[in-house]
Amino acid sequence: MERDITKKYTNGEVTIVWKPNLCIHSKICWTELREVFDPFEKPWIKHDGAPTERIIAQIKKCPSGALSYYMNRDSDGEPVQVEAETIVEPTKDGPLLIYGNVTIKDSHGTLTKKANATAFCRCGASNNKPYCDGSHRKIEFKAE
Repeated sequence: MERDITKKYTNGEVTIVWKPNLCIHSKICWTELREVFDPFEKPWIKHDGAPTERIIAQIKKCPSGALSYYMNRDSDGEPVQVEAETIVEPTKDGPLLIYGNVTIKDSHGTLTKKANATAFCRCGASNNKPYCDGSHRKIEFKAE
């Protein structure tokens, strides 16, 4: 059974929340903001590498929800919910991305609310269905 790991990094103003088990390794975080997200360093998140606003903007692009944040002044520590229009985007040979607030009902009837971006499996190989876990790369999935 996989452990549910959550790591937090703060610059005093914002806390970056990372859940590695959700990561699909899209590389968006580190290819667009290497000053903060560098997978070749330990720790890989440098909370003081960019201004808070830039960190937040980058976290909002995370397609899996593995990265989230909360403002430290919001003492409850819950990730910030974003109200946005829902947009569906298939990625080239990868997951189906849903941007905006969605509620997902699993096979057991459990409802889960997601905000920002959510990546859904299109290849059928994910071990975390309905979510993408990056398995499309292992099986070399090609969308038609």
